[in-house]
Amino acid sequence: MTRPFRRRVLYLPGFDPMPPRRYREMYRRESRMQARISGYDLAMERPAQGTAFGWQTRARFPEGEAEARVEVLVWSDLVQASMRTGIMATYAQMLRTAWIYVRSGALRRMMRLRRGPVLAALYPVAVLLGQLLGAVLAAVLAGWAVMALTGLPWLAVPLALVAAWGALVAAKSQDHRLFAHYLIHDYAFTASLHGAYPPVLEDRLARFTDRLSDALAEDIDEVLVVGHSSGAYLAVSLVADVLRRGAGGTGPALALLTLGHVVPMAAFLPGAHRLRADLGLLSERPDLFWLDVTAPGDACSFALCDPVAVTGMAGPGQRWPLVISAAFTQTLSPRQQRDMRHRWIRRHMQYLCAFERPGDYDYFAITAGPRRLADRFADRQHSPGRITTPVAGRMR
Repeated sequence: MTRPFRRRVLYLPGFDPMPPRRYREMYRRESRMQARISGYDLAMERPAQGTAFGWQTRARFPEGEAEARVEVLVWSDLVQASMRTGIMATYAQMLRTAWIYVRSGALRRMMRLRRGPVLAALYPVAVLLGQLLGAVLAAVLAGWAVMALTGLPWLAVPLALVAAWGALVAAKSQDHRLFAHYLIHDYAFTASLHGAYPPVLEDRLARFTDRLSDALAEDIDEVLVVGHSSGAYLAVSLVADVLRRGAGGTGPALALLTLGHVVPMAAFLPGAHRLRADLGLLSERPDLFWLDVTAPGDACSFALCDPVAVTGMAGPGQRWPLVISAAFTQTLSPRQQRDMRHRWIRRHMQYLCAFERPGDYDYFAITAGPRRLADRFADRQHSPGRITTPVAGRMR
């Protein structure tokens, strides 16, 4: 009897303070929907006791059976720690981060690629400034009302300040809908060292590299590293680190899947020497298959921008990544498109979800199915519209 295809999946989330169980429940819900639509069987199981957070899958496809163990590489605690700032500290972060992106020229370079992610970057600035203006207005109205009623300026001033602060607190309480504070924290974390990784993040990446090295020593068919959003460029550095250790070439196939990447947000910053070197290294490795998936309908990603080429790290031997579109206008049903209208964060998560009109990109077939990523996309060409023009030369 032929054994099932066996895979290890290491998943790197983006800048997300939510606990990793969010991704398990999303996978459970969306995989059921995709399996029903696409006509295969996929079941989730709990991992063995004592293992890292994740889940196991057993699947039956027309091509055969497969088993996978999915592990979430957790860095949400670092995200949570970076977000423990007060309201005024968030405004200070906004000013510092904006200055870094403008002064370094990173914002200008990003604007030459895609307007969507640049507008998404400017959105929280506009919202926070609007909230500040609302707080000033609340202070003026409160001060005017107190003066009209009492004529006591010594009472009007403190009450005006209380009204302003109350307006800012009320505005922040709605950030689960507006995401303005969250996005400022995201960009501030990326720019905190001008694009270099903070030491706590480097330490975490070193632990992730150990996990990846262990996976590559197992008797399995494929090790797949998946990075979404900000996790995409962390996945690039993770795979680069393990290849520098001498892994790859023997044992299971090594594959990298980057989804909805925002690589220019980090790589265009002057201190991102490490990330740019990692991009250059991976782009020429023959012992790797790297697929990059974005969609023009995702305003939060640099859709169809080759992360190696636009950063100026593409050499004459560039092999990777294979850049394809998830083609939301074709793969999402009219109902799905209506449901996601004006929900741009939800669209940014769609790569991890079910498509009612799936094309060759199927997250669950890729992570739980019986074919290597390299085999699944062996004959695939880059999607039309791929952007490869370097916007700032070769930024060493």
